[in-house]
Amino acid sequence: MGEMMDIEVPKEVAKPMTVYVWDMDETLILFKSLLDGTYAAAFDGLKDTRIGVEIGKRWENHILRVCDEHFFYEEIENYNEPFLHSLSEYDDGQDLSNYDFNNDGFCFPYDDSNKKKLAYRHRLIAQKYSQGLNKVLNQEMIKLWNDLYNSTDNYTDGWLSSGHALLEQTMGKTSFSASDLSSDMEPGSITTKCQNINVLVTSGALIPSLAKCLLYRLDDVISANNVYSSWEVGKLQCFSWIKERFGGPNVRFCAIGDGPEECEAAQAMRWPFIKIDLRPSSPHRFPGLDMKMVGSYIDVIYGAADAGAEEEKE
Repeated sequence: MGEMMDIEVPKEVAKPMTVYVWDMDETLILFKSLLDGTYAAAFDGLKDTRIGVEIGKRWENHILRVCDEHFFYEEIENYNEPFLHSLSEYDDGQDLSNYDFNNDGFCFPYDDSNKKKLAYRHRLIAQKYSQGLNKVLNQEMIKLWNDLYNSTDNYTDGWLSSGHALLEQTMGKTSFSASDLSSDMEPGSITTKCQNINVLVTSGALIPSLAKCLLYRLDDVISANNVYSSWEVGKLQCFSWIKERFGGPNVRFCAIGDGPEECEAAQAMRWPFIKIDLRPSSPHRFPGLDMKMVGSYIDVIYGAADAGAEEEKE
């Protein structure tokens, strides 16, 4: 397993840094519940199921198209890794400007030579992610994508936009952008202007999950390096890696998701867990979930941040 980006929290930061560990599907985005009608069913007939299914199918087409046309997915589908930099030890840093991916012989067996070729592909995917889809898609596709996002947000009463707004709030107005949290960041370089970080742990495969982040407009609040796939390794292993990567005496963690696996993993890590609920009467959904509510869960486990700062002064 390649080296993950280490972030060392400076001792002089008085206010704790919080790492928010998010699930993807039916938490930050809506996809499967649109396709199978469970989102509409939660509204007891108030939502047209057929519209939701149609929206879900359109998302599915967009996700597959981005994966296949821009992220080498037909080639690398069977070589899922838990995060983009897991093969960094095999990447020799070769300039990929004129590299011929179509004829480099990437194939089975999954030996060191092919791991290097996969690492090259991961590096290019990370570069495209940091550029954003507006630099990757043509104008026709951008219009279709924007229309689909807006249609989905309207159908779901603002689920996508309100979820994105909360992620922006977690990072704070003066936080680094997602692209600033790159793999070459020096340890200890986070200061008081970047208190909090958003991390994604999804049970889906890595490459489609990165495509989803781009299509659902999460790339400015979650960097490519902060996306983990628990497909083979499980969420508890991903949570352990995240704690090892970001952990410190002044770091807090909070997991948010809709499934039992992330709940059990959070309990094992002794992290607060917020369970997302599709039902319109629930406050644990979008719109609904806010910083005050999230903070209350964190304070139950860690205590109030302001109280801790006051104790340090005494």
